[in-house]
Amino acid sequence: MQPRAYAQTTPDLTLNAQLLVAARNDDVVTVRRVLEKGAAPNSRNRGGDTALMIFTRKGRADMVELLIAKGADVNLQNLEQESPLVTAAFKGHAPVVRILLDHGADLDARDRVLRTAMVYAAEGGHTDIVRMLLDAGVDVNKPYHHDLTALMWAAGAGKTETVKLLVERGADISRKDDRGKTAEEIARDAKHAETAVLLAQP
Repeated sequence: MQPRAYAQTTPDLTLNAQLLVAARNDDVVTVRRVLEKGAAPNSRNRGGDTALMIFTRKGRADMVELLIAKGADVNLQNLEQESPLVTAAFKGHAPVVRILLDHGADLDARDRVLRTAMVYAAEGGHTDIVRMLLDAGVDVNKPYHHDLTALMWAAGAGKTETVKLLVERGADISRKDDRGKTAEEIARDAKHAETAVLLAQP
């Protein structure tokens, strides 16, 4: 049997290193133990990920809640400039998004490709997360990179249920991106006929 590729949590590692290794390995007992012993909750690995980010990616709402209670920064970005909220929205982890929003996550945080939580939620068709972000104060018609709105991202991905919600919440179907295309035209270009029909203006 080949040895494991990742480092094991041993007393030889610092508390901070033990925290990060334990988070990666889903070793919840060790995470709790080293936090109690004084591990810094905002310690980062080489990629800039904190234990909070690691558990956000896994969708572990319970551990996200624990780490925040221990002082983890909900807005700390990694080297890819991903914030926990952006990551949770991309992954579709609605319970984690709820916790992060309740603890002051930055709605406007953007990663290195200039995408926000709303962009990822809309494109991914995570309608429940889109609803949460709108309820938290995100402008339904906010233009993102290339003047694309959440509606355009959802339309281009053929996420009809998300499109319906955005329209119900006041999304402007006549808006155009920096190429002069509306959400309907973007949907048609992507061959999402059902979504395009929904966006067709009378």
